[in-house]
Amino acid sequence: QVQLVESGGGLVQAGGSLRLSCAASGFPFTDYAMNWYRQAPGKERELVASITSPRRRTNYADSVKGRFTISRDNAKNTVYLQMNSLKPEDTAVYYCNVKRYDIDYWGQGTQVTVSS
Repeated sequence: QVQLVESGGGLVQAGGSLRLSCAASGFPFTDYAMNWYRQAPGKERELVASITSPRRRTNYADSVKGRFTISRDNAKNTVYLQMNSLKPEDTAVYYCNVKRYDIDYWGQGTQVTVSS
């Protein structure tokens, strides 16, 4: 079965950096685009970044462009989200996502907290 396991969240001061990882299994990783979403308290879940495969085309929410970078290592079945210049408004639970046969699969999420 599809499994997505996120790691790398934590508490960081504004202006700092974090790198999130998502280890994927249970499906042919190289065949699917991968996504990072986030959900802040009281807000809807929003798409942060996407990366296709095999061409690794990327797409970002306007709020994170120039600060976040999504990447993937197809040999390790892992997708990353490098987050720089973090702001308090980036505080959220971050989720890894893949859509397969019109079904969304999610990891358990990893908390990112940015203090001012």
